Amino acid sequence: MRFTKMHGIGNDYIFVNCFEEIVQDPSRQALVMSRPHFGVGADGLVLLERSETADFGMRIFNADGSEAEMCGNAARCIGKFVYERGMTEKTELTLETKAGIRQLTLTADKGKVSRVKVDMGSPELNPRNIAVDLPGEIVLRHRLQILGQNWYITCVNMGNPHCVIFVKDPEAIDVPTLGPMFENHPLFPRRTNVEFVRVIRRDVLQMRVWERGAGETLACGTGASAALVAAVLGGLSDRTVQMKLTGGNLELSWNAEDNHVYQSGPAEYVFDGEWLG
Repeated sequence: MRFTKMHGIGNDYIFVNCFEEIVQDPSRQALVMSRPHFGVGADGLVLLERSETADFGMRIFNADGSEAEMCGNAARCIGKFVYERGMTEKTELTLETKAGIRQLTLTADKGKVSRVKVDMGSPELNPRNIAVDLPGEIVLRHRLQILGQNWYITCVNMGNPHCVIFVKDPEAIDVPTLGPMFENHPLFPRRTNVEFVRVIRRDVLQMRVWERGAGETLACGTGASAALVAAVLGGLSDRTVQMKLTGGNLELSWNAEDNHVYQSGPAEYVFDGEWLG
């Protein structure tokens, strides 16, 4: 089976072009191929598929085999892949995901894509629609005690669930210990992604992320989008920011007119390969 490894600011995935390949059991394939040392090593597996409702379809399987609804970094990589591999001549694309159809805008020159802008859609704030076991219409700075410490969480769904926590210094947070405690907390019946965010300026945020089903990753596009929404709701930032992640930077904007979050950033190839397992 042929595959391509790509990353969006360090959020790396194994991409399989299902126009040419067949993946019988994607959950197991993701689990086996994503393993460091014994497999390709990645945050998960992404299938590029045909779609009846969009230009292309995308399915995402985390490193633990669970299926995710949406991934902004993977979506940018898909945009670069289909354009540079000659599967489309469009620079405005639609992509079907489990979170709905997303619009991609490619910045291309001489056949190469340097950046991709993704319409991440509208944030969902109602806890019933995020799978958060709390009453009310919004979860904004809700106090949650873990390891004897109070944490104040804001919950946002950007196609998948996120729990955003503002801290003084994300680098000082023990993410490998705290991440799974938040991810698997009883408040989140479908588990959750967790973002630890610092406000540097009103237009610059810094973030570390623990991803549901993948662990700590170098970047998370939906998580960055959720962090922006949480910062605006808390009066901590402007609607347009630069998000500094461990693997690089994203430009984000929460448009007041259409209520959509827009994310822009690079996508890069790592290598092509053939899986013999």
